[in-house]
Amino acid sequence: MITVDQSLAIPAFEQIRGQLAHAIRAGELDAGARLPSIRQLAGDLRVAPGTVARAFTELEAAGLIRSDRRGARVEETTVAGDDLRTAAAAFIRCAREASIPLEDALSLVRADWESAACEGEPGKQAR
Repeated sequence: MITVDQSLAIPAFEQIRGQLAHAIRAGELDAGARLPSIRQLAGDLRVAPGTVARAFTELEAAGLIRSDRRGARVEETTVAGDDLRTAAAAFIRCAREASIPLEDALSLVRADWESAACEGEPGKQAR
């Protein structure tokens, strides 16, 4: 179930995008599953249709859904395995114990992700 918490600093479209992306990557939404229409989801969540449309646009750009005149459906994607979920849970636990804010923890992941992507590629330097 998708929820939007207006008291958070995170924009509503990002909350929607993040929850749907998580559900897709965790295998909670199967490939081919039909998503609610933009208008329906906006009404259910009490947000503007443009908010849901932006979330859907970003999900489509990430290759997680595909949209056409008939609506939006979940694309075939790799589901995160148990090893990855266990590692993520351990990282989250350590970050919280160290009182590291979410954005700082995500910055650490992004920096290491980009470093790992650059290793071994000609003309690119690891940061």
